[in-house]
Amino acid sequence: MDYEIPRKVQQLGVDIQESQLKYHDRLVRVSKEFTFDSAHHLHNYEGKCKSLHGHTYKVQVVMIGRVDERGISIDFGDMKRIAKERVIDVLDHRYLNDVLPPMNTTAENMVVWIYERLLEGLKEEGWYPRVRMDMVRLWETPTSYAEVTRELMEDENEQ
Repeated sequence: MDYEIPRKVQQLGVDIQESQLKYHDRLVRVSKEFTFDSAHHLHNYEGKCKSLHGHTYKVQVVMIGRVDERGISIDFGDMKRIAKERVIDVLDHRYLNDVLPPMNTTAENMVVWIYERLLEGLKEEGWYPRVRMDMVRLWETPTSYAEVTRELMEDENEQ
């Protein structure tokens, strides 16, 4: 296969017009992943996790939205900033039992808290309702995760 070096870089207003940047009006899912290290222990649990221990957690954040006039639903940098400020910086290298609201620090409880924090960020920054939360997946180990979706988080009375 032959590869060519571009002879000219495309210029806005010359080679492409602003009206051409938005290719479609479809809903699109965008995803970003993060890791953080934390320690915790579980209450009312008989097993290894009763003792203080740590994990390298992995979080996948998925948002859904329609693109704007530039063809972007939400910039990956904005996703990163919202997640970092509201979740990652709060939990990274921390004792989860101290920094989370009163709860058993299970992956099932934490993933709902993370979803709520991110949704709050979208609303406070004016992204919502054009951009919505779609899914959060929290891996506690490389083979074990808890997940919530927009459908699971909707109030049962709305369905």
